[in-house]
Amino acid sequence: MNLLAIGWEPELRGLLTVVIAVVILMGSIYLIMLTNMGARLAFLVALAGLAGWMMLMGLTWWIYGIGLRGPDPTWQPVAGATVLQDTDALRSGGALQTLPQIPDGATPSEEGELVGDQFIEEGWILLDPASPAFGQAQASASVFLEEEEAFAAGQYVVTDIFDIGGDRYPRIKAGAIPGFTNDTLDFFAFFHEPHFVVAEAAPYVQVRTEPGRAPVTPQIDETRQRQYVYMVRDLGSRRQPAVVLTLGGGAIFLALCYLLHRRERHLQENLTNSKAVAAA
Repeated sequence: MNLLAIGWEPELRGLLTVVIAVVILMGSIYLIMLTNMGARLAFLVALAGLAGWMMLMGLTWWIYGIGLRGPDPTWQPVAGATVLQDTDALRSGGALQTLPQIPDGATPSEEGELVGDQFIEEGWILLDPASPAFGQAQASASVFLEEEEAFAAGQYVVTDIFDIGGDRYPRIKAGAIPGFTNDTLDFFAFFHEPHFVVAEAAPYVQVRTEPGRAPVTPQIDETRQRQYVYMVRDLGSRRQPAVVLTLGGGAIFLALCYLLHRRERHLQENLTNSKAVAAA
């Protein structure tokens, strides 16, 4: 116990924990089989059992997306067009194909409404502020706005988020298949179209805080230009480590099973030949 109480070196303690667990769990099984099978055969059987268990565990993690996971899906900035500080930049950045007709003398608030209508006309979907997708995109847009120093924290609010793309394919028409209530079967839809969002940020009216008084409720500044954050969805690789573990463990398991089968076949051939020689 005194040897294992290395509290000032956590990385060494973790290494010792892994080594001891491997020796106790796998080493004990190998030791038991060693007394019955011999060193070589026991090693092959124990290693095959370990590889098979790793394959099953990786398959479970692969199906449910748990255990050893890779990066989760996130919103990433569109290169060169992340924070768009005026309406004209929406077309040059690729978010809009055409700009709306903005009359002379329109306020920034009215201009923002016309831009929102143009997004919807071009097929973008206005997200519900209560939806989880809105919250995720809002959090990412806030990070990019503050990193680009477009706004400081607490000086703006994300008012609208427009969404487009992200469909999966290929989809199989399954309306005629018994037992399926949906029109399409998307179980094999492994490919995705690019998924984009544009978040509209409106600045607050600058107010001065006074000590001892409650803060004033922030109000949107209707005289300042709206700004937009253009983002693309990175699907991540949550299941990639589980896939590698499943395929790697399965390959090792099958190879060891083949070695055990070939060893058993050679053993049977040698026993048959020895009996034939003894009978002669």
